[in-house]
Amino acid sequence: MITPVALTIAGSDSGGGAGIQADLKTFAAFGVFGTSVLTALTAQNTRGVTAISNVAPDFVAAQLDAVASDFHIAAAKTGMLSRAAIIEVVADRIRAHKITNLVVDPVMAAASGDVLLEPDAIAKMRDAMLPLAVIVTPNLREAELLTSRSVRTLDEMADAARAIVQMGARAALVKGGALVGAAIDVFFDGRTVRELLGPRIEVERVHGAGCTLSAAIAAGLARGRSLDYAVETAKAFVRRAIETSPQIGQGARPLNHLIAPPGIDRTSR
Repeated sequence: MITPVALTIAGSDSGGGAGIQADLKTFAAFGVFGTSVLTALTAQNTRGVTAISNVAPDFVAAQLDAVASDFHIAAAKTGMLSRAAIIEVVADRIRAHKITNLVVDPVMAAASGDVLLEPDAIAKMRDAMLPLAVIVTPNLREAELLTSRSVRTLDEMADAARAIVQMGARAALVKGGALVGAAIDVFFDGRTVRELLGPRIEVERVHGAGCTLSAAIAAGLARGRSLDYAVETAKAFVRRAIETSPQIGQGARPLNHLIAPPGIDRTSR
């Protein structure tokens, strides 16, 4: 049996709820061997971030070269890329190593709406990373930053998804978790716009859902699934992981990554 390999390129969450840690837990849940490239170190817990230390761009490149020279990377995902220089080197090495099946989670804005990237880094994300992506998974604020337009309604979400694909991505999943009412994401694969409806889960606050979703999509692609199937399975996994999220720590709940993904046999491909 050949074990599929997935790569996460993201920041470290010392609290274990998001970032590299959430990605690797998700890969394991899907029966995928996880590899990693760290772009930033954070001092954080369930209550918040207290410090950030960026990794030097040349060391980010060295990590990516080391992984790609030894493993066949069936799929990859990006998370927190932090600044323009890191985005540039990540895009360069992804092209150099011909890494396909790339899921771009454009970590550009916090759930509060606070912007996490400088303007030059936002432009670099748009110009360098989106054309490499099989799918981009922005929240509403990130979709606004990428498209420079309001994204507050379902119609605007659909327009943003189309705009992101026009920028070079093969597909876009605009996440509507911040909308009032039912939880609706908008998916566009370059041909058809679909609204993906899910129940709104009554959990006060969770941490790491976006990281987990993008990692789950990458894991599905690594296992050879279609993009549609990978998205649907990832959404179902995240929904169940939120529903069963444990109260660990004194702040937001981390997701339960120990559950079995729907339709996935972890012992075979």
